[in-house]
Amino acid sequence: MTIWRFPSSGEILRVACGLPTSPKTLSQLLKLTAGLFRCVTLAEQTSCFDSTNLQNKSHFPPEKMIVEQPTLPAFSLPKQQAQAHSAPSRRLEKAEREDNKLKMSDRAAHQWYRFVLSFPPHLVRDYAEKFGLNGRHQVLDPFCGTGTTVVECKKLGIRAVGLESNPVACFASRTKVQWNIDPQKLLRHALTVADTANERLERDGYFEDDTQRLLERPVVKKAPLRTLPTEVTNLLLTNSISPLPLHKALVLLEALAEHHDDRFVNHERLGLATALVNGISNLHFGPEVGVGQAKRDAPVVSLWLDGVKAMAQDLEILPRGETPEAVIYQADAREGASMLPANSVDAVITSPPYPNEKDYTRTTRLESVLLGFIKSKEDLRDLKKNLVRSNTRGVYKSDADDSHVAGHQEIERIAAAIENRRIELNKDSGFERLYARVTKLYFGGMTRHLAELRRVLRPGAQLAYVVGDQASYLRVMIRTGQLLADIAESLGYEVVGLDLFRTRLATATREQLREEVVVLRWPGDKREKKGSK
Repeated sequence: MTIWRFPSSGEILRVACGLPTSPKTLSQLLKLTAGLFRCVTLAEQTSCFDSTNLQNKSHFPPEKMIVEQPTLPAFSLPKQQAQAHSAPSRRLEKAEREDNKLKMSDRAAHQWYRFVLSFPPHLVRDYAEKFGLNGRHQVLDPFCGTGTTVVECKKLGIRAVGLESNPVACFASRTKVQWNIDPQKLLRHALTVADTANERLERDGYFEDDTQRLLERPVVKKAPLRTLPTEVTNLLLTNSISPLPLHKALVLLEALAEHHDDRFVNHERLGLATALVNGISNLHFGPEVGVGQAKRDAPVVSLWLDGVKAMAQDLEILPRGETPEAVIYQADAREGASMLPANSVDAVITSPPYPNEKDYTRTTRLESVLLGFIKSKEDLRDLKKNLVRSNTRGVYKSDADDSHVAGHQEIERIAAAIENRRIELNKDSGFERLYARVTKLYFGGMTRHLAELRRVLRPGAQLAYVVGDQASYLRVMIRTGQLLADIAESLGYEVVGLDLFRTRLATATREQLREEVVVLRWPGDKREKKGSK
């Protein structure tokens, strides 16, 4: 149960769990909580105050104060329900353990929405310093993902551009660099949205927690649960979200649409995307996306409000006003550089997908569908066609990127080894038959990307590509960093080195695989130099 705000009038605006603010309800609530509330401002925690003084206006906290998590007297939920309520916290703890070393000091903006396997912000700082970057330079991340590079560059005072094909990831990156938002107004608007959503849920007979039993609420006949159209439901991973949490999420989306405000809508929708993944859904990441034990219920509105509150707290400390430009385009990394002016990029810091069987569109499927970024199989197919082919679920008959590495001896050898292993092991599924081809398509797509990129690089531009070795295809080793360095050198780049970032344990072979940073330098087009002489 959460109380969110007291206006200056001294009256409670609304209890966030959806309870009406009648005197009787407030009296019951105060009897139940009769103790201390933990008081939290948007930026820091303050001292506690006694709930028995709530009737005295002089004891009310400032307008911007949030009051959360009352200390309830001893009261035990049924075992099954207690487990359901503790599941989100366990998932959040697990996510924090696996968040790829996101330090507490780095969480502002980065934590708003983040892939489990995103590379850490400190890596961007390391190479920005190594490359001598400052406010006079512009950095490009052609595989922008959830915006680690562009967000960190903005913090460092460096202009940045990102390219990202996945629409929900592109949306997240754009929102994460929008800092000119009044945090208190954002939170007040979110409270209004939550109020509307909770009223609707209560009217339909659904509550955020066990308030019906706690406050002896009369039984309300429950309305039918809202659902998605069958063709949209079929886009989701089976059982990725349970019926009641889905109903609550759809009610919240309706409230967001009703109270649409251009100033806040992006942050509020992104907050829902994060809440869906981290607490509302049945998804788990380890690091593959999968479906875990089904949750009968989840505190959807409360989890969403927690996310918006975290954003508001970050916005209190992030710089506003004149900050370096950060622009993200929804574009294919193999072609997107054509959108940028020639000779406009001083550095590239990025992490492309690795050649493996991870379908990155599955990782973001739930939020992509519920937020309306993917509405049909055609939308999903179009998204996959705009990605570098890194897994067999995104391969199409018309694909021709493998032609760009035809004759590359090592890539041809690896593809042949994968195909021979497949035949030897009698692996005949449709996806397994594509292992050799997708390997060539991957490196062909990266060749297209590096070739296209040359036009926008300034002479002397420095590049850092975070990549990892792979053995996903029938345990045939693919030294991704070495192969990309070789391809880059053939295109006129100078290979400065392969820096070891870390090692990780291969699931199939149990051996340590290298994750490296391929460091390149673009000397300039030699043909142009000859022409100028």
